[in-house]
Amino acid sequence: MSGLEELPWPAHSTEAVEADLVPGVALMKPLVLICSQDAEFYLFLSHILEVDGFASEPAGGAKEALALADERDFRAVVLDCGPTSITGSAICARLKREPRTGGLPIIALIAPGAENQHLDLLKAGIDESFVRPIAPAKLLDCLRTKLALPKPGSNGIENGGWLSCGSLEMRLDAHRVRGNGHDIHLGPIEFNMLRHFLEDPGKVFSRDELIAAAWPNNIHIGPRTVDVHISRIRKALKTASPGSVIRTVRSAGYSLEKPDG
Repeated sequence: MSGLEELPWPAHSTEAVEADLVPGVALMKPLVLICSQDAEFYLFLSHILEVDGFASEPAGGAKEALALADERDFRAVVLDCGPTSITGSAICARLKREPRTGGLPIIALIAPGAENQHLDLLKAGIDESFVRPIAPAKLLDCLRTKLALPKPGSNGIENGGWLSCGSLEMRLDAHRVRGNGHDIHLGPIEFNMLRHFLEDPGKVFSRDELIAAAWPNNIHIGPRTVDVHISRIRKALKTASPGSVIRTVRSAGYSLEKPDG
C-alpha cells in the first residue's frame, strides 16, 4: 500500500537535469531525495511529485543519500518511516549533521504502527512529519512552502489538467481516473500505463515503450509483466467504462481505441 490517501486530490526515477521549456527560459525541476526501502512506495511517490513539477531520486538509507548528495543538487528530502528496518530518526540525524545535506528540509512520512518515532524525529531535527495516509496535496503544499515555490499554475505554466478519451478521464495533478463519471482505482503502474495511452489514443505502443513509461529505469521488467498490468487495466475499465477498450495489436503491442466519431 502506498500510505497516501487515495481520495479526490485538490507516484521511475526522474532525471535531475530535466527541464520544462518555456519560451526563452529553462526551468529546472526541484529535485527531491526520497529515502525509502520500499520500491512500490518510491514509485508511487515519485509519480505524485513528477506530475506536480518535481524530479526525484531514490536512496535506501543515509549512506546512499549522502553519496547521491555529492552528485545531485537536492532541494528537499522525503523520509519514509516504517515500523521496521532502520528508524527514520537515525537517517534524519545523519543527514542533518552533514554540511551537504544539513540545510535541506526533511519531511517524514510515518507509516501506521511507527507513530512512536515522532519524538525521536523531532530530536533528530526533522522539519515536518505526517502520519500516513495523507492527501498528496498536503505533502506537495508542504514542499512548496518549505522551498518557497509558487503553487501550480500561478506562474502561467499549465500543470495538471485532464486527459480524456470518450467517457474515460484522467486528472493528472490529482492522480484520479474516472469512467462515465465513476472513479476507477488504479495502482501506480496501471496509472502510468493508462496515462501513456491517453496522451495519444489510437497509437500502438510496444511493450518496451510501456515499460519505459511506467517503471523506473533500474528495474528489469519482462513482457509478460506488461501483459498482467494490461489485464488489470482492462478489468477496471470493463466495470466503470466499458466503452474504453485497450486493443491488442499482434506482434506490435497495445492501443487505446478512439471512440467512434
